[in-house]
Amino acid sequence: QVQLVESGGGLVQAGGSLRLSCAASGRTFSNYAMGWFRQAPGKEREFLATIDWSNGNTYAADSVKGRFTISRDNAKNTVYLQMNSLKPEDTAVYYCAADSRRRTWPLQGFGFWGQGTQVTVSS
Repeated sequence: QVQLVESGGGLVQAGGSLRLSCAASGRTFSNYAMGWFRQAPGKEREFLATIDWSNGNTYAADSVKGRFTISRDNAKNTVYLQMNSLKPEDTAVYYCAADSRRRTWPLQGFGFWGQGTQVTVSS
């Protein structure tokens, strides 16, 4: 059973940075894709970035490209989301997701989700 545990959220001032972590367990992830999403109150869930675990290829949404970076640490089975130049509109619950890498990657769905971590950016 795949388990994903996010950490690293918190309160930060606008312009600051945070690094979110997603510890993955329950299987080997060499043929998996991992993703980061967020959901703000009253809004739909938004895709942020994804990484192909096998080769480290990444893809980020235009809305965060240049500010957010996804990466992985194979030894720690952990995926990260480095967030820079944070804005109040980045306030949301951030979720880590995982699933087998599809041929359609980076455009694919994810079946395994973490519990989320709150990020609040103050102005």
